[in-house]
Amino acid sequence: MKTTEGNGVVEQSVTEEDVRLLIERKDEIEEQIKAYYDMLEDQGDVGMHGPLVDVEGFPRADVDLYIVRTARHNISCLQNDHKTVMVEIENALHKLHAKVRVNNKQGEAMALVESTEQAVSLPSPFARVDTIIQGSPAFQSGLQIGDEVLEFGSVNTRNFKNLHDIASVVQHSEGKSLRVGVIRNGEEVHLHLSPQQWSGRGLLGCNLVPLRR
Repeated sequence: MKTTEGNGVVEQSVTEEDVRLLIERKDEIEEQIKAYYDMLEDQGDVGMHGPLVDVEGFPRADVDLYIVRTARHNISCLQNDHKTVMVEIENALHKLHAKVRVNNKQGEAMALVESTEQAVSLPSPFARVDTIIQGSPAFQSGLQIGDEVLEFGSVNTRNFKNLHDIASVVQHSEGKSLRVGVIRNGEEVHLHLSPQQWSGRGLLGCNLVPLRR
């Protein structure tokens, strides 16, 4: 970013390259977050909030406590970094918009701004949670009514066809931890949900409705 001074006010001039570099940083952070979530998934059902001690208060012997604590810590730090870089991208795009308008160069420059805005926008969800039963596996995972689903185990925005895809994943994942990605209040949130028998019907205790894409 170039710094210019006028009327005693210092302003930063944003370039297209600045925006590209910020987006690359965002992508790197997202890849790192995914890698640490994969590490947690390899440790069973601990996720971000699962207990690390057994019923007698002793450290769990079925998980690598160092890996879990490290992954959780790094995910928390990276999520904060992600929020920061998203704000920086938004501010840079606003400045680039203003620069384009001032220079009246609508052609390729405006097309670049629009394409970069699409690059940082959240992916399109394919389903929405419209019911959750208290005490169910879905409720215990932290899933909330209104969450818009981006990822459910191996089902994602690219390969989702219908709700039978999710039903099939659930049936083949009883007792296993599934990574679930949702949009909540405009932000992407990742949870871990373990389909299992409980006092109610089914293995989840929630209902999903498909969204038009």
